[in-house]
Amino acid sequence: MTRLTCILRAAATAALISSSMMPINGFVANAAEVKMVASVALTSALDELIPAFERATGNKVTIGYGLAAELKKRILEGDPADVVILTKPMMDDLQMQDKLSPGSLVSVGGTAVAVAARAGAPKPDINSVDALKHALLSAKSIVYADPAKGGLSGVHFARVLERLGLTEQLKAKTILVPGAQAAEVVAKGEAELGVGQASEILPVRGAQLVGPLPGDLASVTVFTAGVGAGTKSSEAAKALVQFLTGPVAAPVFKANGFEPS
Repeated sequence: MTRLTCILRAAATAALISSSMMPINGFVANAAEVKMVASVALTSALDELIPAFERATGNKVTIGYGLAAELKKRILEGDPADVVILTKPMMDDLQMQDKLSPGSLVSVGGTAVAVAARAGAPKPDINSVDALKHALLSAKSIVYADPAKGGLSGVHFARVLERLGLTEQLKAKTILVPGAQAAEVVAKGEAELGVGQASEILPVRGAQLVGPLPGDLASVTVFTAGVGAGTKSSEAAKALVQFLTGPVAAPVFKANGFEPS
């Protein structure tokens, strides 16, 4: 994408956001500060969307990224946030424990656990369970998130390997990373294949998305946004959630590996 294209796209997005925000209780005229915490799987999409939202509304959004399990723990311990975006089961649990405003949950989208290869390299066949097993056994090295750290894709893929009976066979050529770095490791040529959320693979230059895990090994993580129960910026928080789950943001999320859920 050229620099001019980027500028034009940002300008168009800002205009759309501005028009979409105008009816919301005069929010645009009253700038606010919004603290948001979000799963690291949403980093690329949010990093693209939030600056345009800030320019159009005058609000300041501070984002704290992390592994979903860690962020949920922090919120349960009392760490305040105006907007929270985590997995649907986690958000449902936070709602039940009165950590989110009643009725504020809205789906952002889902992203699949998928395989990555280095850009330009032949894509292995992973269209069936047997094909995936063959691809993993043939690969010189494999990288994925350390399940002990709580990364969702790593936890799921560890279970997949156990189910396929490959855990011990692949151990010697497995690289574990603390979070969403699998695609980056593949892009650098330090691993032949990587496994992570599609949203963590697509934005990485030098890596390519091979495809989601096949058949009943597949897993789609659905992310949900909600307003923090103790927010002092309720209208601004609601407006941000509305924008992130609305038609302006939808194509950006899709380009970054998310599908409607």
